[in-house]
Amino acid sequence: MILITGGRGTVATELRSLLIDDGHAVRIGSARPDELDPPAAVCDLKDPSTFAAALDDVSSVFLYANATHISEFVTAATEAGVDHIVLLSSSATLDPDATTNPVAKAHLDAELGLADAPMTVTVLRPGAFAGNARGWAWSIRAGRPVNLPYPNAYADPIHERDIAAVAHALLTRPDHRGRGHTLTGPQTLTFTEQLELIGTIIDRPVEIAHVTPEAWRAEVADFMPAHFATGLLDYWARCDGVPTPLSDAVEVITGHPARPFAQWVQEHRDAFAATQ
Repeated sequence: MILITGGRGTVATELRSLLIDDGHAVRIGSARPDELDPPAAVCDLKDPSTFAAALDDVSSVFLYANATHISEFVTAATEAGVDHIVLLSSSATLDPDATTNPVAKAHLDAELGLADAPMTVTVLRPGAFAGNARGWAWSIRAGRPVNLPYPNAYADPIHERDIAAVAHALLTRPDHRGRGHTLTGPQTLTFTEQLELIGTIIDRPVEIAHVTPEAWRAEVADFMPAHFATGLLDYWARCDGVPTPLSDAVEVITGHPARPFAQWVQEHRDAFAATQ
């Protein structure tokens, strides 16, 4: 049995389909299981009392990076006989300021919590999810400029299906286990280039407004904690004009090249369609 935590997430959803299509026994865990169809098992990574039942008869785990009770999770997984954990972390843990940047530190703490675990641990460190582009969708649909504090910051957008494919390979085959893998898309693109590509695909130019970091922080204040906004701004500042190093890990592990950002946009074209 394979337990997939964070069952409402995009990567978890893609991974579930891949594993079930292959005939593997899968249990989906979620802090809000009733929101899934079919309902999932209760596995709240912030509530250790849910761990034992979720891990019963489980041999492998796909684990979201939540370090709140990581030691208790390792203990429960050990008692359940789990022999392999695939952790979904972030390439931000490799940054020089990972211990002080709140975005990176949240993932780094989860990695450190698994460092001495008795089972095999494989760490996936993807860069920017292609799905992050959904954050621009409202402005694009409304025909408004997308406000960017660092329009020339580079990213390495990776299709969430590729992350799931890597996790699937690691959970079902012994190759490449027991170490960290940095995952990127096949291109390093600035935010401006990503938005130009979206405009080409939806056949409508996307306007960009270059705003100050302070203005952007105020814009997102209602739905993003200030320390996370600051962490993102610091990261984008370092990536401003600096192409992201690319990895071939997706192809090495899965046998197929990473999907380009354009494919993700084509698949989600409706998300950016103009409002009537």
